[in-house]
Amino acid sequence: MTRRITVSLPDDVARYLDKHPNSSAIVTEAVRSHMQRGATTRAMLEAAGFTITEEGVARWRDKLRRPTDAQRAESRRRLDAIEAGRRPGTEEPA
Repeated sequence: MTRRITVSLPDDVARYLDKHPNSSAIVTEAVRSHMQRGATTRAMLEAAGFTITEEGVARWRDKLRRPTDAQRAESRRRLDAIEAGRRPGTEEPA
């Protein structure tokens, strides 16, 4: 069974999907991959001997919050400097 849903996407993502005749398949694959990533990580950690509990997951989610827009922007500035051969935060060569 399938359902039609409407989503809003950034312009670059929409342009990418516009170029493909079966954008539903691309979106489905991306979402399924995202859904599987957590299960794969859990399985790998358990195989390495870690005991995963819902309480532990909640505790770490609280500690490891997603970065803010400002933090992401700062990370991008630092990466751009490194890729340009500069020391982050300065104009000095790396």
